[in-house]
Amino acid sequence: MPRKLLVRDLTLRDGQQSQFATRMNQSQVDRTLPHYAKAGFWGMEVWGGAVPDSVMRYLGESPWTRLEKIRDGVAGASKLTALSRGRNLFGYNPYPDSVIEGFCTNAVKSGVDVMRIFDALNDIDNMTSSIDAVKKAGGTADCAVCYTTDPQFTRGERFSAFLKGRRLPKAIFTTKYFVDKAKELARRGADMISIKDMAGLVEPAAAADLVKAIKDAVPLPLDFHTHCTPGFGVASVLMAMASGVDIVDSVVLGFSGGPAAPAFEIVQLFADRLGLETGVDLKSVSALDAELRSIRTELDKFDQFKRLPPAFDIASGAVPASLEGLVEDAVAAAKAGKIDVVLGVCQDIEKWFNYPEPDGIVKRAQIPGGMYTNMLAQLKEAKLEQHMEEVLRSVPLVRLDAGVPPLVTPTSQIVGVQAVNCVIDKTQGKPWYTNVSKNFIELVKGSYGRTPWPVDPAFREKIAGVREETPYDTSKYKVQPNPEIPEFGGVRLALDGKEELLLELFPSVADKFLRAEREKEWKAKLAALPPEPDPDEGKRFPPEFWEEELQAAIEA
Repeated sequence: MPRKLLVRDLTLRDGQQSQFATRMNQSQVDRTLPHYAKAGFWGMEVWGGAVPDSVMRYLGESPWTRLEKIRDGVAGASKLTALSRGRNLFGYNPYPDSVIEGFCTNAVKSGVDVMRIFDALNDIDNMTSSIDAVKKAGGTADCAVCYTTDPQFTRGERFSAFLKGRRLPKAIFTTKYFVDKAKELARRGADMISIKDMAGLVEPAAAADLVKAIKDAVPLPLDFHTHCTPGFGVASVLMAMASGVDIVDSVVLGFSGGPAAPAFEIVQLFADRLGLETGVDLKSVSALDAELRSIRTELDKFDQFKRLPPAFDIASGAVPASLEGLVEDAVAAAKAGKIDVVLGVCQDIEKWFNYPEPDGIVKRAQIPGGMYTNMLAQLKEAKLEQHMEEVLRSVPLVRLDAGVPPLVTPTSQIVGVQAVNCVIDKTQGKPWYTNVSKNFIELVKGSYGRTPWPVDPAFREKIAGVREETPYDTSKYKVQPNPEIPEFGGVRLALDGKEELLLELFPSVADKFLRAEREKEWKAKLAALPPEPDPDEGKRFPPEFWEEELQAAIEA
């Protein structure tokens, strides 16, 4: 009997977020649901991440409606999964347990079966409240270990640090580090574990080592998540599959590649040759891909690469000879443990599917693609884009000062912004850290949690004014106001608990969205009212007119 390989489809959340800035509107999502209802993926990631913010900010739609319509459209054919940043949920500062429980409870009620919980620092204390809340609500706690790599320092930087008596880390993010995190999450109540590689940095050999080591140490289902940005994605997914992973994340072909995850169709080709059974209805996937390709043309202005993979009907069973040979060679090399061959052949498979070329900057600098884009935009705004190489060299040093956080949202943005600030300081003849962002101060202070590497107390005092790590005090949390709106009949801005949560989690965006909703409802209410009676009705003619009319009618 073939071993099962479960597949989590990312298309409606991570896929469209990576490729098209989360711009799929509700009608476009609705068009895919009949196909998803028949496809039978183990899971569909449809919510969390940038979805709640983006559907309000850019589309004027309700995040809760988005989730509930998908729930109703799929009708239980797949588990619906969502992404949550642990204690931070969607923002930077930690939330009190009451907000976390309210969010998790309502998310499960509205359709989320599996909540993927992660923390940008891999601080498990930041995840336990969400684990408990999800399980209490009846959901599955999918606990992610964020994959990252160690900062790279030149010999000169290491020698300079030695002369200053500064200790530089040699190896923090080892296989043991990730295994220990997975074991701790299992002790804290995780129902399953995910290796979450946000930037696509996990190389094929590391993917194989991690999967084997975690499977040996933790008796829970294991999921593997990566991206294609630096060119490792397809090869690393293959090695994870060959090494015994239980679940893989993928995107339907038309939305795959580049900054997104590898295609399901490629996963299926590998599974067929590894003797793995996905249980996915391939005819429905082919129909779904056709619909998604149509939607992609509608999202053209948000499509940064415009590199559509060639049409490929996975249901037909017919594989072009040029592709068949590559798939066979890749699988054979994976079974034989020939990692370099796997990588080379899988990159040829990516070329066959017209994926964007591997991003060399992301690969060399070991940073997420979005982090690079944000830093470049910040430099361009300051008219200093010629200093990008210097910023890239500064990232490891700033990251070290901040406690070597994994480069995942939001720490990637915090470190990237600060690296740019430091270079701008230098161009102005000022010392580093003259201009320090509020978020960098909070990160160094300890407000966001415990960093993987200890922050130097003297540096913490210089930046944050305290020598000791100082956690965020949620007892000082203030609930967002929910005012009455006189111009719309005196209704509250948020009408129920779900809308109140939107205000808590996205204050400025939700305020604008909810005001627009209340205005639409008020105008609709006014339009539905019956017309007011005319006060002059019956008074337009004098009484004698009606008497004359009546007399004339009698005589006639």
